[in-house]
Amino acid sequence: MFTSLLIANRGEIACRVARTARRMGIETIAVYSEADANAMHVTAADRAFPIGGSAPRDSYLSIPRVMEAARLSGAQAIHPGYGFLSENPAFAEACAEAGIVFVGPPASAMRAMGSKSAAKALMETSGVPLLPGYHGDNQDPTFLRAQAERIGFPVVIKAVSGGGGRGMRVVESAEAFASALASARQEAASSFGDDRVLIERYLQRPRHIEVQVFADTLGNAVHLFERDCSAQRRHQKVIEEAPAPGLSAERRQAMGSAAVAAAQAVGYVGAGTVEFVADEEGFFFLEMNTRLQVEHPVTEMVTGYDLVEWQLRVAAGEALPAPQSAIQLSGHAFEARIYAEDPARDYAPSIGRLTLFRAPEPNDALRIDTGFQTGDSVSIHYDAMLAKLICHGPDRATALRGLRQALAATDVAGVTSNLDLLARIAAHPAFEAGGIDTGFIARHADTLLAGQSAPPDDVLAAVALGELLVEAEVAAEQADSWSPWTARDLWWANTQPTRLFDIGVGETSIPVTVRREGEQWRVTIADRSLLGHARRLPDDRVDIVLDGIHRPMSVLRDGETITIRRGGETWRLRLPDPIAGADDEQDGADRLIAPIPGQVTQVHAEAGMAVERGQLLVVLEAMKTVFRLTAPVDGIVAAVTCVAGETVQEGQTLVSFEEKPA
Repeated sequence: MFTSLLIANRGEIACRVARTARRMGIETIAVYSEADANAMHVTAADRAFPIGGSAPRDSYLSIPRVMEAARLSGAQAIHPGYGFLSENPAFAEACAEAGIVFVGPPASAMRAMGSKSAAKALMETSGVPLLPGYHGDNQDPTFLRAQAERIGFPVVIKAVSGGGGRGMRVVESAEAFASALASARQEAASSFGDDRVLIERYLQRPRHIEVQVFADTLGNAVHLFERDCSAQRRHQKVIEEAPAPGLSAERRQAMGSAAVAAAQAVGYVGAGTVEFVADEEGFFFLEMNTRLQVEHPVTEMVTGYDLVEWQLRVAAGEALPAPQSAIQLSGHAFEARIYAEDPARDYAPSIGRLTLFRAPEPNDALRIDTGFQTGDSVSIHYDAMLAKLICHGPDRATALRGLRQALAATDVAGVTSNLDLLARIAAHPAFEAGGIDTGFIARHADTLLAGQSAPPDDVLAAVALGELLVEAEVAAEQADSWSPWTARDLWWANTQPTRLFDIGVGETSIPVTVRREGEQWRVTIADRSLLGHARRLPDDRVDIVLDGIHRPMSVLRDGETITIRRGGETWRLRLPDPIAGADDEQDGADRLIAPIPGQVTQVHAEAGMAVERGQLLVVLEAMKTVFRLTAPVDGIVAAVTCVAGETVQEGQTLVSFEEKPA
C-alpha cells in the first residue's frame, strides 16, 4: 500500500477521500486554487499545495499543474475524485509516466467508455440493450436533424463526452432541433472541451437506475447493487436512493449481470457506475461513468463497505475485499444534494458568502458529506453543490422519515438553496410511494418549484422579535452598567416603548408593531395581536415564544435580508434600513441585465445592430451552467457594456437598447 495520496479535487469529495485515507494511515495531500485558499478541503489534508488561478482550466483541470504538485509533494498515488480530471485518460497516462499510482481505471477503459457513442457501440456488440439512436461521427447539423427525424421525436441530444446532464437537451419537434443542438454543443464545449453529440429516442417516463461495479487487477469483478436516481432537475440528480424501490429480484439480477459484463468488456479496474434507463418493458444502457459517483454513499450505507477504501486497495494491487456472494443489501438509504441555487428561478446558481451552514449531528443513521462551513464563499467557478445528507434505515419508510427530519434541521443562509425543494420532494405522496420517473419534478413543478409561501404570523413576529433580541445582545456586550443611556430595562418617561418594523415580502411590505407589555412584547400584525418574546438557544437558533407556544427557528440577518428557517421551510424577507435611500427602479425593458453573477463567454451584439425579441446576444456561464441571454425587446442596440471573459455581477447591465424605428 502506498503511504501518501494527492487528492486532485476540491470540496466535499476531497474531504471525504481524506477521511478514509487518514483512517488507513495514508498521508493526504490537497491541492487548491486561488479561490480555495481557505477552503475546508485544504485544512482537511495533512499538506496542501497551490496549483493556480480560480478558473478550473487554470488549476483543477490543468494536468501539468496537478502533476507538478505531485512531484513537489512526493505523492505516491493520486485520487481524482469526481469531475475535473477524473475521467481524463491523458491524466491517467501522465500519472503512469511519472511513476505515480492513479486511483482509477486504465486509460484504455476511460477512452472506451468516455465517449458515449463509442461505449454504446461496444455495448451493442456485448449484447447490452440500447435505445434506438445515432452514435456516429457525422456531426453535420442537417444530417443530425435527419437522424432525429428517422428515430422519431421526442429525441434527446447528448454530449459525447462528460456527464452530469450538461450538453443534454430534449427536443420535441424538428422545428426546435437546430436551436437545441446549438445550445447543447456550446454547453458541451464549455464543460468538456468537446462539442460532439449523439442522438437517442427519448423515453417519456423512464426511471434512471444505475449499478455500482468494481473490478480488480486480478480478474475479479462484482456489482454492489443499484441506485435509483430518478429525482432529477435539468437531467441532474437531486435525491438518490438504494436499493431501487419496486425492482424485482429478476430485474435486479439482470441489471447487475449486464453492468458487470459491461465492465469486463473494457478490462475495467476500480470503481465504476453503469447507468440505465428503465421502464415496464425493459432497461437500456445509457453510459458508464469511469469514476466514483457523487451518490456512492447510499451504496456504502446499504452494503456496509467503504468504496474509497476499495478504490485504494485495488489501486495498490490488492484483490477486491469481498466476492459477489458476500455482498448483501441491508436496509434502505437516501441521499439529498443541497445546492446553492434558486429552483424558483430555473435553478439559477447563487453565489456569495455562506453566512450560515448548519446541519444536524451525524450518527449511525445520518451522514453529512460537505466541503463548506459557515463563513465560506460560494464561487462562480465551481459546482453549486454545498453538501449531501445521507440517511439510512432498516426499511424505506424509516429512512425517508430520517431524511425529512435531517432536511428540516439543516439551515443555509447567505445564498439561496434548494432545501425547500428537497423537503417538498421528500414529503410528496408519489415520492413516498416509490418508483417515480425522471419527469417527476417537472410534472409537479407547480408545487415542488413554487416560490416561498406567504409568511405566517409567527414568522413575521420572528423578524421583529429576533431583531430586538440581537439589539439587546449587542447592548449587553457594549453596556456600561452604570450609564442610563445603555440601560436595558426599557423604562421610558411618559410613554410605552413601541417599534414599527416594515417587513418586505416580495413586492409588498407588511407592517409589524411591537409594544412593551411587562416583560414581553405585544406584537400586532394587521388586526391580529400576539404576546411574546425571543431567547437564544444553545445551538444559536432563536426560540420564538408567542402566546406561550415555543417555536424554535433559525433567524439570520445579512444586510437587509432576513432568512428564517422553520419546520423545513425557508422565508427570505427584507427589513430595510429606514434612513437608506430607495434604489432607482429598473424595469429591464430597455436593457439586458445579468440574471446572476458569472463570466461572459460570448457576445453577439454591437452598437447600432437591429435585434428582435428572443435573439441571442450574450452567453453567460456560472457554476458550470450556461445561460443564453436574449433580447427582451425588438430594438436597436445602443451600447454593449460587457466583453467576453469579463466577470459580471447580478443586475449589471450588459446591453442597452433604443427603440426600433417604425
